Amino acid sequence: MVAFDTLKASRRLRDAGFEEEKAEALVNAFAEDIGSNLATKNDLASLEQRLNIRILLTAGGVTTVLLAAIAIATGIIVSRL
Repeated sequence: MVAFDTLKASRRLRDAGFEEEKAEALVNAFAEDIGSNLATKNDLASLEQRLNIRILLTAGGVTTVLLAAIAIATGIIVSRL
């Protein structure tokens, strides 16, 4: 859950010239969305961990393909000798 100070935001909007009712409506609408749509530090850490695992798995797959290609090429070269 992302912390958002609705009272402070509402006051800032009123200080900038918004009517109190409009400032509160805008801040409340924003607060509803912010909780469900923003990533937290934990969300980002989890995503980073999943991406690192995918990168390692992809790198492992590429290494396997390269080693297989080298083995095939070596086998072809050796068989021609």
